[in-house]
Amino acid sequence: MAPTTGNKIVLIGAGDVGVAYAYALVNQGLCDHLAIIDIDERKTWGHVQDLNHAIPWAGHSTRITVGSFADCADAAMVVICAGVAQKPGETRLDLVARNVEIFRGIVGKVMEANFAGIFLVATNPVDILSYATWKLSGLPSAQVIGSGTVLDTARFRYSLGQYFGVSSTSVHAYVIGEHGDTELPVLSAGSVAGVPLAKRLREKAEVAEDVSKIFRETRDAAYEIIQAKGSTSYGIGMGLARITRGVLHNADVALPVSALLQGEYGFEDIYIGTPAVLNRSGIRQVIELDLDETEAGQFRHSASVLTDVMAKAGLK
Repeated sequence: MAPTTGNKIVLIGAGDVGVAYAYALVNQGLCDHLAIIDIDERKTWGHVQDLNHAIPWAGHSTRITVGSFADCADAAMVVICAGVAQKPGETRLDLVARNVEIFRGIVGKVMEANFAGIFLVATNPVDILSYATWKLSGLPSAQVIGSGTVLDTARFRYSLGQYFGVSSTSVHAYVIGEHGDTELPVLSAGSVAGVPLAKRLREKAEVAEDVSKIFRETRDAAYEIIQAKGSTSYGIGMGLARITRGVLHNADVALPVSALLQGEYGFEDIYIGTPAVLNRSGIRQVIELDLDETEAGQFRHSASVLTDVMAKAGLK
């Protein structure tokens, strides 16, 4: 695929996640035109006006408009945050049937506009809906990216940084697999301030116990936050902006996203969270991490859960 030109983004879905993403875009000046589509047109108009009123102090001249599907024709990226929201106590996979139906309509309208850019999917269950977007759009898999475990990885790195007393930017560890209950941390390949996590875990038994607890809190963080404030938005909004920057800046950056496996980890025809190299063409390369035996088993379980759900949803 030839890289798209221009930095126009069409955002579909102006709920909490979509608006947090839009605000991050404006703050970082990542696009020259942001068109926002939502079924609540009045509320969308309000968000557009509010965001435009931030432009004089943003230092970037982003154009922000109420959009239509016709805007997709010349967009570099279409970012989908629309769908049924996750309820307290509801798993991401519980959402699948309702949101797959919504995506049939959305993706169909986007493709009717002759869209040829990059899809970025954030709606949950994101791995399933990224796969659905790929199938429904007919685009190469490189042009369909899911937010995957970008948020889970950020949460894990933040918490590890707090625990070890270093900046989260000095923590290098991935969470992979389903963005949800079967995800797993790759401790065997992680490091904190240059020291391998595996070494830190071997040195003190209590560290291993604490890190296991930190991961469980990472995995379950969304449920706690949803109970407290109704939704999660800022972390995923910033994660989406980071993915967007990697694509539009042609950065060849490795980020944990939902990508199509084509033999990696022994699986094919499934979207799942894994590091991948992103640039202007989308997913340039899926990175297969060297997992230890325990991690490999956990990953197989995560992939099998997603495969079963896709089959039940009629996607496979």
